[in-house]
Amino acid sequence: MDAQAAETAVRTYLTEIRTRIDKAAGIARAADACAGAGFCDKAVEISLDIEQPLYEATTLLNAVSLINRICRDS
Repeated sequence: MDAQAAETAVRTYLTEIRTRIDKAAGIARAADACAGAGFCDKAVEISLDIEQPLYEATTLLNAVSLINRICRDS
């Protein structure tokens, strides 16, 4: 992988990581608001939706790390 392609991929993946984390933060705010209003069961149900965007962000972070290692070792 050439340096330019790696840089483009890393920038794109980092943007996608931020998008996923922003989504997870929005879900967490909604769950927090429900809990604050006394709807704890609903808050837990909503908070479970955080799992997928965090999983995706972690996967993207692993890809960024791998690209970095590949480029550094080349």
